[in-house]
Amino acid sequence: MKIATFNINGIKARAQALPAWLDEAQPDVVLLQEIKTVDEAFPRELFEERGYNVETHGQKSFNGVAILSKLPLEDVSRGLPGDDSDEQARWIEATVVGKQALRICGLYLPNGNPVELQEDGSPVPGGKYDYKLRWMDRLHTRAQELLADEIPALMAGDYNIIPQAEDAKRPEAWTEDALYRPESRAAYRRIVNLGFTEAFRARTQGPGHYSFWDYQAGAWNRNDGIRIDHFLLTPTAADLLQECQIDAEVRGREKPSDHVPVWVELDL
Repeated sequence: MKIATFNINGIKARAQALPAWLDEAQPDVVLLQEIKTVDEAFPRELFEERGYNVETHGQKSFNGVAILSKLPLEDVSRGLPGDDSDEQARWIEATVVGKQALRICGLYLPNGNPVELQEDGSPVPGGKYDYKLRWMDRLHTRAQELLADEIPALMAGDYNIIPQAEDAKRPEAWTEDALYRPESRAAYRRIVNLGFTEAFRARTQGPGHYSFWDYQAGAWNRNDGIRIDHFLLTPTAADLLQECQIDAEVRGREKPSDHVPVWVELDL
């Protein structure tokens, strides 16, 4: 089973590029982020005519996540548990059944910028960085629950986290950014250290592998990228891992997203 994650930075802007990539890559399941549309306006027919079942959790103009699956989706859930007042559309999960069941969770983790800190160095309550870290606390709780369940599971998407210096062309440029601040990376490691496998690093080591290049300052042409789109697999899912790759060349095509697809193959 080939499962991909792709922050498309607006479904309307990627109405041609995304179907073209799907026809070429032929993933069985795709987790989309930043669809930037309400559910009713999502162009389902583009994907249903390609054999995909479509589930969305949209929001007008911002955020929004979706699942495309050639296999039936069961027990679809929207919204990360833990804060009923959170109206941002950043989490969707469902069970897909191949040779066995797999729980798939698609996420668009908050960016967290600008970083606003109090005099003691803690995030300003109610600020964007505070929201990011509180969201990650809720993610940690959901991750623990997934590990306790019997079926294999994965959490994939745009984490807005640069895990290590090797995951940025110029790590020194990101020192004070919410994507690379020590509190952000520590919260990410806390989740991984519960027992998850980060799929890409389980297969590929070393620097120079990125999934995002800014639209500004010729970042793509200079390969000035960062790796912020990740697959975290529970132990039972990690046992099924066959491959994980980044389709970096997609960034150089016409009207690209600033992110590119990342995908895994699982023995399912």
